[in-house]
Amino acid sequence: MPTSAVGNSGTGAARHHLQAPRRPARGFTLLELIVVIAIIAIATAAVSFAMRDTDAAKLDREADRLAALLESARAQSRASGVPVRWRPVEGGFAFDGLPPEALPSGWASAGISAQASLASGVQMPALQLGPDPIIAAQQVMLHSAGPPERVLRIATDGLRPFTVFPVQ
Repeated sequence: MPTSAVGNSGTGAARHHLQAPRRPARGFTLLELIVVIAIIAIATAAVSFAMRDTDAAKLDREADRLAALLESARAQSRASGVPVRWRPVEGGFAFDGLPPEALPSGWASAGISAQASLASGVQMPALQLGPDPIIAAQQVMLHSAGPPERVLRIATDGLRPFTVFPVQ
C-alpha cells in the first residue's frame, strides 16, 4: 500500500500514466526570430537607399527656394522703397539693401553655384530686385556640381514672378 511520505516513488509511476499527453511548446524559436529580424533589416536598407536624396532633387529644391527668396526680397524692396540687389558670392549669395539676417544667404546643399545675367544672356554681377514694380528681364543660372552636372534657369520677364525653367 503506497503511502504519501516524501520520497515514496511508488505513486509517481502511477501518476505518470494518468497525466495528459504533453503538448508541444508554443512560441517562436530563436532561429525564426533571427530570420524575421534579418528580413526587416534588409527591407529597411532597401527603402533607405530608394529614398536617398539625389543631386537633381537638391538642385530642384535650391531653385525653388531661390525663386521664393528673390520674390520675397523683391516684395520687401517695394514695401520699403529701398533698392535691393541679389548677388552670388563664394559659397552662397547675398542680398544688398536688406537688413542683415532678413533672408538666408547661403545654399542649403553643397555643390551649388549661380551666375546672374540679363535675359539676353549678358552676364552681370547682381540682379536688381526693386523698388520699382517693373524690373528688367533677368535670370540666374543655377549649376550643380554633379555628377551629372545639371543647370536650371530662374528667370523673370520683369513683371511676373521668378520662375524655374529647365535648361536644354
